[in-house]
Amino acid sequence: MNVDKILDAKGLACPMPIVKTRKAMNELENGQILEIHTTDKGAKNDLTAWAKSGGHELLKYDEEEGNVFKFWIQKG
Repeated sequence: MNVDKILDAKGLACPMPIVKTRKAMNELENGQILEIHTTDKGAKNDLTAWAKSGGHELLKYDEEEGNVFKFWIQKG
């Protein structure tokens, strides 16, 4: 997957991963992909709902060892 920007939101609690994601997405063009790394367990539900409500597409979600969650969202 061709990623245009990586956001490190590890160690941040809700709502900061969403706040940082929104800011990073504003810097991208439509169709570009943001990769997000977070340790917030609620991020899966939060980012899924946020992407849908904002017209973006959650392309992939992956849980890595060490409790790091990775998301790939394409800007809509």
